[in-house]
Amino acid sequence: MTRRTGLRAGLRAGLRGGLTVRAVLTVRTGLTVFAITVIPSLLGGCSAQGSTVAPAGPAAELRLGYFDNVTHAPALVGLEKGILANSLGDTKLRSQVFSAGPATIEALSAGAIDAAYLGPNPAVNSFIKSAGKSVRIVAGAASGGAALVVRAGIDSPADLAGTTIATPQLGNTQDVALRAWLGEQGYDTDTAGGGRVHIAPTDNAQTLALFQSGKIDGAWLPEPWVSRLVLDAGATVLVDEASLWPEGAFPTTVLLVRSEYLTEHPETVQALVAGHTASVGWLNAHPDEAATVINEKLTEDTGKGLSKAVITRALSRVTFTTDPLAATFPMLLKAGVTVGTAKSGTLAGLFDLAPLNTVLATAGGTPVSAAGLGTE
Repeated sequence: MTRRTGLRAGLRAGLRGGLTVRAVLTVRTGLTVFAITVIPSLLGGCSAQGSTVAPAGPAAELRLGYFDNVTHAPALVGLEKGILANSLGDTKLRSQVFSAGPATIEALSAGAIDAAYLGPNPAVNSFIKSAGKSVRIVAGAASGGAALVVRAGIDSPADLAGTTIATPQLGNTQDVALRAWLGEQGYDTDTAGGGRVHIAPTDNAQTLALFQSGKIDGAWLPEPWVSRLVLDAGATVLVDEASLWPEGAFPTTVLLVRSEYLTEHPETVQALVAGHTASVGWLNAHPDEAATVINEKLTEDTGKGLSKAVITRALSRVTFTTDPLAATFPMLLKAGVTVGTAKSGTLAGLFDLAPLNTVLATAGGTPVSAAGLGTE
């Protein structure tokens, strides 16, 4: 059996094994070279929508942004195990840690990075502001793993009047979710922190310290910060965001690239997507090892990992998937416009899932839908 045949057989076996993601690739010995092995047969159709610029071939370098969050575990695992670097082949991978989506988008817009893992709302805002020219979402990464946690004494929405609630950054995905939910509960808020509930965009690590000192009353956060506030600071979950979405499915993290980079280096983006898909597959195929690998990367980045209890709880609340759940994006945009953190506009062309679906087809997987908002 050839290496390529063996890999494909292993990939199909993983798909038949009932893994929960629609785009799953089981990582086994040698799978980190999957992209290098099959990329030559996958090329074609990987370009920014409407572009007439000729591809320049594989890039010398890819600069990737990500967060040290459990909801960014495909990035953490892909970097720690070398899956992404191996998939990119001769393209040098450089990575940079960010703390929230809007800051990541600023780096993408400035050309400081080429691709990033981040929440959907900043991606939507960038796409709308640029009239569809700035970024393309090329894959999903995580669903779930976000919640509103509060101090003792807050048992219902009625108890929130006069409180201060933190979010990671103004206009980020959790910030929009909180503002939209508060509006549904009858609370007025504004982007300056006014209103009957005061919203305080704050770095996640500072949020933990502020909550522990009693200076804020709660926070709407992604994992592992939800679990850290619950287990390390005695918070309780008032709203699990999954309860607000049909079947509990909503995008927490997506993978996107600069449109210009996609146009110039489609082969490199194809390789990135292949490596990302393999990282997602590894997470779903190795749940018992995931916490250890994630903690190794967190320790490398921050000097300290998560406790076993925290990372176990956090991982139990996140689903890793390459499906970006594109059909939810009009609702995400509507929420951002309603709360004043986004402008209205069209999302047509936001997704370029052709590279992803080429990878999935090669592995015998199910294609992912762009919900009419881009190429498949």
